[in-house]
Amino acid sequence: MTITQRLPISVCIVAGNEAHRIRRALDSVQGWTSEIILAIDDKVTDGTDKIAQTYGAKVFSQPWRGHAVHRDFASSCATQPWLLAIDADEIITPELRDEIIRLFAQNQSNPPCAAYRFPRCTFYHGRWIRHGDWYPDRKARLWQRGQANWGDKHLHESLVVSGATGDLKNDLLHHSMESLEHELKKTLLTVDYFVQECAAKKKKVHFAEVLFRPWWRFIRTYFLRLGFLDGWQGLTIARIIAIYTFLRYLKVYQVQNEKPPSE
Repeated sequence: MTITQRLPISVCIVAGNEAHRIRRALDSVQGWTSEIILAIDDKVTDGTDKIAQTYGAKVFSQPWRGHAVHRDFASSCATQPWLLAIDADEIITPELRDEIIRLFAQNQSNPPCAAYRFPRCTFYHGRWIRHGDWYPDRKARLWQRGQANWGDKHLHESLVVSGATGDLKNDLLHHSMESLEHELKKTLLTVDYFVQECAAKKKKVHFAEVLFRPWWRFIRTYFLRLGFLDGWQGLTIARIIAIYTFLRYLKVYQVQNEKPPSE
């Protein structure tokens, strides 16, 4: 599709030290959106902000206080009536771009829904994952200003929409884990977030959950949702999900049952 004018969309990107891969994300939104907002924290030192500025991005910084807070911070800096959130490791495909352009063209730049979601396809160790718990992994990322916010979750934050949410069919591409070390570090971080979330909600975990939830997640991911069709990567994902589930429920159970040391 030929791009004739920019859409009234502010692209909101939240990033840390992402100089090695943010160009792909920026390339995918350049030329058809009206504004690019990059929200970084005060620990970015690798020139991510300088790269974004070469694409015409407006860069804003504040200390890191969690993904949801930083996403709302990026949104507050935007000026367009519609917002599109992507991460530095995500890419708007030409097919998804064209679908968004058609959406605005057909509705005279005023789409009827408050927000739109689309499937996210993850590239994992040499393979695009098309089954299991990781696909279609629909994400609401395009929304009308004032109709949504990112809530208060530290773990797996998602857009909280006031109004109808529509579905687009084309994929957002996600280049996920860069290495095993990165994968393990992220897993341990999300375990800590889960512990904090359970404490805030006063959620109790029983030992039966520690035993059986990991097995259920493996069976659901690998068999019921056809993860086995994604080869050894599908098996790896199912095992990692099971291990992650075990660790987070075990950690909560451990914290809940800790006894203060005897004096």
